[in-house]
Amino acid sequence: MVDYRALLDEERKDLLAKLEELGVGTGRMNYDSNFADSSQVTAERGEAEALAGKLQEALEQVESALGKLESGTYGVCEDCSQAIDPLRLEAKPAARYCINCVSKH
Repeated sequence: MVDYRALLDEERKDLLAKLEELGVGTGRMNYDSNFADSSQVTAERGEAEALAGKLQEALEQVESALGKLESGTYGVCEDCSQAIDPLRLEAKPAARYCINCVSKH
């Protein structure tokens, strides 16, 4: 039996570490502000902010999945209310949709 809580906790830990590495939550994003080319700094900052946004979104999905575990609704498709295939959940523990519904999105 797959321990989805452990998978989600590990994913949450990994996402938090990546966000911390970027400097999210510290009030400053980590990028080389001493670089001579200001356009390079601007591009680097934009890339870091985009990555941080994606990581934050993934973290929110993991936290939502953890909440569903607590409420007993984990593994149920948000669209059709059918069970999400356990193999899908093993590969993507924070999955919100079954494979049929994800193809519609």
